[in-house]
Amino acid sequence: MKRRPRQMRTAVRKRRPRTVGELVPRVLGDLGLDGVARIVRIERCWEAAVGAEIASHCRPSRLRGDVLEATVDSSPWCQQLRLRGPEILAGLRRELGSDAPSDLWLRVG
Repeated sequence: MKRRPRQMRTAVRKRRPRTVGELVPRVLGDLGLDGVARIVRIERCWEAAVGAEIASHCRPSRLRGDVLEATVDSSPWCQQLRLRGPEILAGLRRELGSDAPSDLWLRVG
């Protein structure tokens, strides 16, 4: 087996390690699975975008185009979060910028 020239070996070692969370969206995008990559990014920033209380009752489940579908744990919470939809979308825009979904669809599950 050939050894790499010394300068190439040191260049590889100087890169900082990447987390799996950083790599998965990139790999999915490279494979043409951008929708999956977007939902992974949404899940990663979900609690920061919506707050701990909402995150404990509601989780993103899938994307259909630009509509985020989220599952809520009870009917009262689903009704409350429908009223707070604009606030949730604003939090996602704050965290994701132009990659944020434009609409929200909630269901009890």
